[in-house]
Amino acid sequence: MAAEIRLFTCLTDNFGYLIHDPATKATASVDAPEAAPIIQALQREGWTLTDILITHHHGDHVGGVAELKQKYNCRVVAPHDKSAKIANVDLRAGQGDVVKVGSLLARVLETPGHTLDHISYVFDSEKALFAADTLFSIGCGRVFEGDYPMMWDSLLKLRVLPDDFKLYCGHEYTAANVKFALTVEPDNAALKARAEEVTRLRAANKPTVPTLLGDEKKANVFLRADEPSVAAALRMKGADAAAVFGELRERKNKS
Repeated sequence: MAAEIRLFTCLTDNFGYLIHDPATKATASVDAPEAAPIIQALQREGWTLTDILITHHHGDHVGGVAELKQKYNCRVVAPHDKSAKIANVDLRAGQGDVVKVGSLLARVLETPGHTLDHISYVFDSEKALFAADTLFSIGCGRVFEGDYPMMWDSLLKLRVLPDDFKLYCGHEYTAANVKFALTVEPDNAALKARAEEVTRLRAANKPTVPTLLGDEKKANVFLRADEPSVAAALRMKGADAAAVFGELRERKNKS
């Protein structure tokens, strides 16, 4: 039986996610921005929380952990990097580890840059990538703790995943990301198509994720920093891809 994934909003623009294994009834929350929407989603589905899979230590991703842990006595999985203080952790996970949620398997990728401890969870059988604040639809996270080459390397780790994988990211930032990306690649046909789709979805108050990784590879300028046309658009012809990425991120920071 295929896993069931539910998406809902938390806080102002965070996404909450539940992934449920029908075979074992195990249910994981990917991050826990706040407890109430997660509890409501669980009650709506008739599921019981067994695990929380934390991607990084920022408060808008761990704010609900303590309350959920107390209510469900669930297992809390967090990044292997213990320098980031995360409370109530039962299991640490790093690059190459596999975390079980019932019979579902989540492969862990270390994707630092936004934070040094950031990890992403890949459910290969479900073709699902939970990338939190490393990769957004048509964007990427701000680089707070790492540096631009580190973040570029993390994006490359995600870019090699198959095109038919679905991206589940941490925030509803797609419209703003599209607006910026069009300033760099105004003639990108895939990006223009995505822009129209995002406009329709947001007008209907619908989420812009999940999105297919294959589509992101064509339209997300941050995944295209090694494309000569992107470097040329920034007047950085021949520059190293990490440098091009850094310039893109700097420009986005100011947009």
